[in-house]
Amino acid sequence: MKIPYGKQSISQDDINAVVEVLKSDFLTQGPAVTKFEEEFAKVVGAKYAVTFCNATAALHTGFKVLNRDLKKKVIVTPNTFAASSNCVLYEKGLVEFVDIDPKTFNIDLDLVEKTLAKNPNDYQGIIPVDFAGLPIDTERLREIAEKYNLWIMEDACHAIGGGFYNSKKEFIKCGQGTYSELTVFSFHPVKHIATGEGGMVTTNNEKMYRHLLKLRSHGIERDEKLLKESSHGGWYHEMQELGFNYRMSDINAALGLSQLRNLSANIEKRNLIAKKYKDYLKDSNMAFQKYDEEKFVNAYHLFVIQSDRRKELYDYLKTHEIYSQVHYLPVYKHAYYQGNGFKAVELENVESYYRKALSLPMFHGMKEEEQFYVLDHLTKFK
Repeated sequence: MKIPYGKQSISQDDINAVVEVLKSDFLTQGPAVTKFEEEFAKVVGAKYAVTFCNATAALHTGFKVLNRDLKKKVIVTPNTFAASSNCVLYEKGLVEFVDIDPKTFNIDLDLVEKTLAKNPNDYQGIIPVDFAGLPIDTERLREIAEKYNLWIMEDACHAIGGGFYNSKKEFIKCGQGTYSELTVFSFHPVKHIATGEGGMVTTNNEKMYRHLLKLRSHGIERDEKLLKESSHGGWYHEMQELGFNYRMSDINAALGLSQLRNLSANIEKRNLIAKKYKDYLKDSNMAFQKYDEEKFVNAYHLFVIQSDRRKELYDYLKTHEIYSQVHYLPVYKHAYYQGNGFKAVELENVESYYRKALSLPMFHGMKEEEQFYVLDHLTKFK
C-alpha cells in the first residue's frame, strides 16, 4: 500500500466540467472564471472574490494593493511556505518574523503585540497564516491592528472551510473579511479543493477588489468610467499601471467550481481523519496541534505531529511506502534569506517545532484502511 502525505480527488463530475469548457468558446477570460468567483464569495461570505493563476500571485498582488510604505515592515510568521513573505520581497519591501505559539503552531499574537510596542511606527501590516488549517483569531488581531494602524492580509491557503466563533458567538469564516482587508486561498492539488494551480483573494472593499482585478491583468482598465482619457471606441483600453498576467483560465475555474460543491464534505472527512489521529496519539509521546475546539473549526489541510525521533520515524514510514512530509523549515533559514539579512534571526519556538515536525498523510480521499495502515505502523515504530 502506497500512501502520499496529500493528494487530489477528481470525480467524473469534475472531468465533465472541464470537458464542457474545452468544448466551449472560452478557454480563458470567459464565464467560468466569473462564476467560480461569485460562488466562492458566497461560500465564504465575502462581497468579492478574485481568481489568480496561483496563490503566490494572489499574495503578491494583494501586497501590492495594500502596501503603503516600503520603508515600513510587514510582520510574518516563520512557520509557513516561503510565498507568505516572498510576496513582500518581490516589491522590495521589508519583513520581520515573529515566533509561533508552541501549542497552536500559529504566529503568537502576544509576541506580535510585544514586537509592535517596542517600535510602534516601524510597521505597516501583518500577514498571518492559518497554519495546517487552524484559523488565527483575527478578531483579536484586528484590535491589535487598529491600535498600531496595520492592515491584515490573512493567508488562509491551508484553511478553506475553517473559521472561529468571535466574542459575540458569531461564526466567522476564513475569507469572510470581517476583520481582514484581504484573505488569500490556494487551490493546489493537495488542498481542500483543486484547480491544478490556482489562488483566490476575497475582500469586502470594492476599491481593493477593482485594484486586484486591474493588477491581475497587466494593470489594464477597460471600464469607460475609469479611463484616464475618453474612449477611442469599443476596442479601447488603457494600461494605467504596471501589472501582471496572473489570470486563471476557464479550464482551472471549471474544475474549481465543480470541486467547490464538495467542500463541506471534504472538511468533514478531514476532521474525521484528524480525530482518529488524535485519539491514537493522545496517550503517546507524540504531540500535535492543540487549540480551543469550542472556538475554532480547523480545516485540517495538514495533520502535524511532534516527534523527538522525527528523522527515524520519517525513514521508517517511507520504508513501508507511507510518505510523510515536513512543514516547514523556518522561512528565515532558507539559503536566500540567510544570504539577505536574516542570518542573525533565531526564534526559539519555531526552531524547536521544526526539529520535531512531521506531517502525517492527510487528504479527504483517504480510505479507512489507508489510515489504519498508517496507525498500525505508528504503533509498530519503536
